[in-house]
Amino acid sequence: MVYLFVGIGGMVGSLLRYFLSTAVTEICSTAFPFGTLIINLSGSFLLGWISNHFVILKKLPPQLLTGLTTGVIGSYTTFSTFCLEAIQLMEAGKYFFSFAYIVISLLGGLIFVRIGLKIGKH
Repeated sequence: MVYLFVGIGGMVGSLLRYFLSTAVTEICSTAFPFGTLIINLSGSFLLGWISNHFVILKKLPPQLLTGLTTGVIGSYTTFSTFCLEAIQLMEAGKYFFSFAYIVISLLGGLIFVRIGLKIGKH
């Protein structure tokens, strides 16, 4: 049964990522990959929040929790796209933007998970 939850969650997360990324790209028409950055930072926050809020408080069955974390959040966030975009910025000679993107993504992801964990406890 858990596979069904992960599969449905994966479909939901990938669709959310596609729609949000498309919307952000239309709003921010720059070379900087704001869409992926927003997705990965918000996904980091949500994973931290879900991990504490639902796990500690035991508000969801384990199968549904796995569907949310592995399925939805796992397919919503995208490490591979982050890596590709960082390399593409480097190859385009935009070293500052590539470095900034990498630093903001990695440090921001850690910070947003931490914030999500803290907020999820309450």
